[in-house]
Amino acid sequence: MKILLIGKTGQLGSSILAEPRGHSIIAPGRDELDIENSNSLCVAINNYSPDVVINTAAFHNLPLCETAPVRAFGVNCVAVKELAALCKQRDTLLVTFSTDYVFDGSKGSPYVEDDCPRPLQIYGITRLAGELAAAALAPNHSIVIRTCGLYGMDGALSKGGNFVDKRIADAAGGGPIEMGCDQRVSPTFTDDLAEAVLKLIENPNRISGLYHLVNEGECTWHEFTQAIYEEAGINVEVRPVDRKGLSGEMRRPLYSVLENTKARALGITLPSWRDGLQRYMAKKYGK
Repeated sequence: MKILLIGKTGQLGSSILAEPRGHSIIAPGRDELDIENSNSLCVAINNYSPDVVINTAAFHNLPLCETAPVRAFGVNCVAVKELAALCKQRDTLLVTFSTDYVFDGSKGSPYVEDDCPRPLQIYGITRLAGELAAAALAPNHSIVIRTCGLYGMDGALSKGGNFVDKRIADAAGGGPIEMGCDQRVSPTFTDDLAEAVLKLIENPNRISGLYHLVNEGECTWHEFTQAIYEEAGINVEVRPVDRKGLSGEMRRPLYSVLENTKARALGITLPSWRDGLQRYMAKKYGK
């Protein structure tokens, strides 16, 4: 299968590129394919004629989304709209991504694909708008994958690295370290997500629409941090802090664990979050 990958330098994009599972993956740089330039998108899809377009590009720095909502909408919604229209015209499958932050966390149990979204901040609003754009423009030619708490071998540049690497760096300063205990999430290793995404594309019984793909299980960021230090053999005190889902005035969902029901029915699941963390630590730090 010929795949056009958008966002090759991001955490998820680099994981897909590293393990293509026998697919032919074309991954142009931003100088050739600019997600914010509709003509650039059109030219790339016309030139490469892919079977599948995988869009991993996103504007996902939450505080910046609040101060730059126009650009956030441009990347997370308008660009998805353009891609969906182009893919429908060319009978091409679009795979794009969304987030657990489309939910407000009030359910208190894992969210399934059919649960009603209610985002609390601009980031979640723009991602939900992208979901709706894909469904409206290409209902039979698009797959939207919601995921949560990504960390990969190539850390997120817009966030100054991934959560795991930043906690390892924090430990160098001794302790104690304060970490939020208010949010429950499903931290997800991008190598596991990349494999699941490609398996989904390959599955002859897949249908278009929404999927949840995350490492199984749940934890707080405090519990995840403790697990990181346990795997690394680092002895640092981690103090739980209840921020009540607030970052300044911006709200985050207190419970945003995602449950994989649709892909599971196709036999596609991810390992537990602890298993994913162990393999990440072994791969990156030799732990």
